[in-house]
Amino acid sequence: MAINSKFQYNDSIEKQHSQQPIATGTSVLGLVFDKGVVIAADQLVSYGSLARFRNVQRVNCVNDRTILGCGGDYADYQYIAKLIEQKVIDESSYEDGQQIGPKALHNWVTRVQYNKRSKFDPLWCSWVIGGIEDDGKPYLGLADRLGTAYCSPHIATGFGNYLAVPLMRQEYEAKSGQFTEAEAIELLNKCLHTLYYRDARSLNKYQLAIVTADRGSRIEGPFNFVGEWEFAKTVRGYE
Repeated sequence: MAINSKFQYNDSIEKQHSQQPIATGTSVLGLVFDKGVVIAADQLVSYGSLARFRNVQRVNCVNDRTILGCGGDYADYQYIAKLIEQKVIDESSYEDGQQIGPKALHNWVTRVQYNKRSKFDPLWCSWVIGGIEDDGKPYLGLADRLGTAYCSPHIATGFGNYLAVPLMRQEYEAKSGQFTEAEAIELLNKCLHTLYYRDARSLNKYQLAIVTADRGSRIEGPFNFVGEWEFAKTVRGYE
């Protein structure tokens, strides 16, 4: 008896890769201060242009000396976050007192991003990774979906690369890079305010990941701020 081809498995269908991100988070900001690193991200994950999920954590403590934040496709972030969590578990099983440092994790994430990109199946996200190195110095680096990576004392992804980095660079040069933790948090708060006004995919609710040599890593927040929109009355020329 002939088998109905309608119910046969068709192995000729080619595998399809993700063509674009679906549920995405916007900018992640990172800043080095005198004793450590702080990374900030709002808690919005948008479904296309819909502000769908408003209570999502996009910063994370990897261990006592390493933190990270991620912008872009949230599913890809979850995928890599699980791999990192397993790496931390594997590392702890050696019981040698060693932990994954920020530079090592930054290099590993960069290789993963580049490997996926080379297979034309990129992870649609960018990473900001910071922490304290073995010599006690702060470290902050970025890895994007193409596998491009660099280090800087002030880093931002997404719209923050255009709107927040100039603000951070101006303050950094004015203070010769000498920030206290409170000053760094205040500057990031200012940048998040600016992004809230200018980036339609941002939210006025955010969290901070902070790491220092003496206190380890921690997540603070969520924090909220109220936007001031009175300036809109002075805008002319768009009637």
